Amino acid sequence: MKSMVLHHTGNVSRNPLRLEDRPIPIPQPDQVLVKVHVCGICRTDLHVVEGELPDVALPIIPGHQAVGTVIQLGAGVSEVKEGDRVGIAWLQGTCGQCEFCTSERENLCLQAKFTGYQFDGGYAEYAVVPARFAYPIPSIFSDDEAAPLLCAGIIGYRALRLSGIKPGQRLGLYGFGASAHIAIQIARHWGCQVYVSSLKREHQELARQLGAVWVGGATEMPPDKLHSSIIFAPAGELVPPALRALDRGATLALAGIHMSPIPSLDYDRDVFGERVIRSVTANTKQDGLDLLREAAAIPIKPHTIRFPLEEANHALQELKAGSFQGAAVLTICVKQNLGRSRDRCECRFRMCSKETSSAPVFIQLRRSIIDRAQLTLYSREGVWSDSYLP
Repeated sequence: MKSMVLHHTGNVSRNPLRLEDRPIPIPQPDQVLVKVHVCGICRTDLHVVEGELPDVALPIIPGHQAVGTVIQLGAGVSEVKEGDRVGIAWLQGTCGQCEFCTSERENLCLQAKFTGYQFDGGYAEYAVVPARFAYPIPSIFSDDEAAPLLCAGIIGYRALRLSGIKPGQRLGLYGFGASAHIAIQIARHWGCQVYVSSLKREHQELARQLGAVWVGGATEMPPDKLHSSIIFAPAGELVPPALRALDRGATLALAGIHMSPIPSLDYDRDVFGERVIRSVTANTKQDGLDLLREAAAIPIKPHTIRFPLEEANHALQELKAGSFQGAAVLTICVKQNLGRSRDRCECRFRMCSKETSSAPVFIQLRRSIIDRAQLTLYSREGVWSDSYLP
């Protein structure tokens, strides 16, 4: 199978991921094998690749927002069947016995294992996952739309919960990337007024489009005191101004898995008045199920940009630079759920062989940034196949 593999951590500008042909994994008992259609790009992937998280299990295939189809079951699997469309998220295993696991706080388990960090993830054509951590994907979402929900969405949802925000209250969001652009849609659905602080002008514009009542610079003080805030940006220097923007008794949730050093705080100015700072650590299985159910009911509409699997390094570079709005996804399988019926495909290293009732309308040939010809066939229904030729 094609896969993007990390052998040594390093600055993403040096293209540390390598395209390799690896054996297709075999599902062990209680696991399922998933043919990956797309995989979301997450800032946590960037932290893994650049070595900002400790003890990465090298070599590793990153990626923990994968959407695909179950094609093989390991022994003992009953809750998932072949042909199901599922998502693979960050949390992939816990001990099941500690005080955290037995109190529905398995995200805090000291033996927790994570996709694309300790276990190979979704930057590949196939991936295995324990059946109990294979999330059923609501049919309302295309593959591209579902992928960002599996981390950006879940973490944003947990951060909203931990911030203590209530319907009708004022919520602050610091940083406006993949997670924040989903969180604002949930908060607006709850009737909250959302105030967004972000560096990038294009991110500020997206926040306005999604209903923010106020948009300002990263450290700009909002015009009203806030009942709750969430910092999504991995920037510790945002903590003091975010605390000063809170009303008395309010909570600041830190949603990142990694953050630069937090400057010293002035107790009287920044903390006094029962202001609360709390971190957000991974997610529980129930967080994921609740988010997907609520996202489908709203429904959430993620903004996505697509990159081919082979351009994973470039996609991470663009993420680091904040060069796109919303979320990025890697397209891996020609056959994807686009909200329409699709026949089967055999797209490993070749053009899609599936038949379609819509004949191609035209063919576009262009050069990709990895200097290979990309052949895109368009049909009356949209993109029919998108493959690379030597």
